[in-house]
Amino acid sequence: MPIISPINLMSRDEDINLASRSLKAMSHPLRLKILCQLEGNELCVQDIVEVVGTSQSNISQHLAILRDKGIISSRKNANRVYYRVADARILKLIDMMRQAFCSEG
Repeated sequence: MPIISPINLMSRDEDINLASRSLKAMSHPLRLKILCQLEGNELCVQDIVEVVGTSQSNISQHLAILRDKGIISSRKNANRVYYRVADARILKLIDMMRQAFCSEG
């Protein structure tokens, strides 16, 4: 087995912190489900409730956690708030998890 040089590992603290926050936030099944729905989409709470199938208050609580961790961002349009994944690296991570864990048949 080859020895991995420290140069090949993440070395910037901000990258390590973002990765750690992201993985921690994604470790909850409902938050991961929400993030999968936001992959390539911008959705309001009502849209997420319809797709995920739980209460609006529950979704809102999990969205607040994801927003506080910097995983998602939001914008307000009239009386609705729309959410999206804040960093393209999170989308890559979601895609890698989908490839590793989701069967297509």
